[in-house]
Amino acid sequence: MNVRVFLLAIFWANQALTQGFAGLGTEAQGFSIPDPDYDITFPQDHGAHPDFRIEWWYLTATLEAEDGRAFGVQWTLFRSALRPEEAEGWDGGQVYLGHAGLTTAETHYRSERFARGGIGQAGVVAEPFTAFIDDWEMRGEGLDLQQLSLFARGMDFSYDLDLTADGPIIFHGQDGYSVKSPQGQASHYYSQPFYRVTGTLTLPEGDVEVTGNGWLDREWSSQPLAADQEGWDWFSLQFVDGARLMGFGLRGLETVFTSATWIDPDGTVTPYGDGELRMEALEWAEIAGREVPVSWRVELPERGVDIVTTPLNPGAWMDLSFAYWEGPISFSGSHEGRGYLEMTGY
Repeated sequence: MNVRVFLLAIFWANQALTQGFAGLGTEAQGFSIPDPDYDITFPQDHGAHPDFRIEWWYLTATLEAEDGRAFGVQWTLFRSALRPEEAEGWDGGQVYLGHAGLTTAETHYRSERFARGGIGQAGVVAEPFTAFIDDWEMRGEGLDLQQLSLFARGMDFSYDLDLTADGPIIFHGQDGYSVKSPQGQASHYYSQPFYRVTGTLTLPEGDVEVTGNGWLDREWSSQPLAADQEGWDWFSLQFVDGARLMGFGLRGLETVFTSATWIDPDGTVTPYGDGELRMEALEWAEIAGREVPVSWRVELPERGVDIVTTPLNPGAWMDLSFAYWEGPISFSGSHEGRGYLEMTGY
């Protein structure tokens, strides 16, 4: 690890020790804040928003081999601004962090990259859409990113995937203004949850051809958590009948703030505010010396949803600069399907 990368690692580690998970409960400190009247517009909002403090491009996919083996893939590019003012080259204030994960029933692979923006090592271009860090790349085509390609590799794994959307981009909350706390913290948040995926996973035992479903999340803010919120539990669920559900609970000292988006098969969305989504941890596992909930009951009574989730691999722990759980799940009960679960702050 060279000196610059080491300093970046220290920066991200320090962020994780401040208020909220990864410092997301700190003050906005002169950065822009989300505006409920802002109209998300493409292609420009596929790109970076350097006047906001934190941003991510986040892809998860539930995959299956021809022999029925299940897999999960995660590709994430985080952008964090060191200061509100922007400059060129090494004087630029943008720091990028890449996370890649690949989950099997037996093993959870993960890898991490650090880079500074403005020097050609990492960045995001809105048109044609390209998000990259070193040789990891997410590249898209079409105003709504109807086509997407994805590549990442670690020491003992890689994946190369092609994605095609068969539904529209959807907006969470109020036209993409997603409230995160009773105090009004918020983000701009949209998703493309309708990707069909084909491609190749490269594992120590060889290449595996896979197909499945992908979900892209785009979010940016400057203070997305309240000061007392220590982390979140986030679900993206794909039902057998073609409907989708995004839901999260943000854990405060005394209460959990919840939000959900129901997505019909045709892309029609219905938002649900605090308290309408119910989440109950059912089973816990000791992972990396911590107790982490790995099975959940999730209810959305308005839609008749009452399901129990099961992880493909309970040990899907992203033990990186800041640690969290991220992995594929299946669920049964009132509905059946597959999805992804992310849990932070444990």
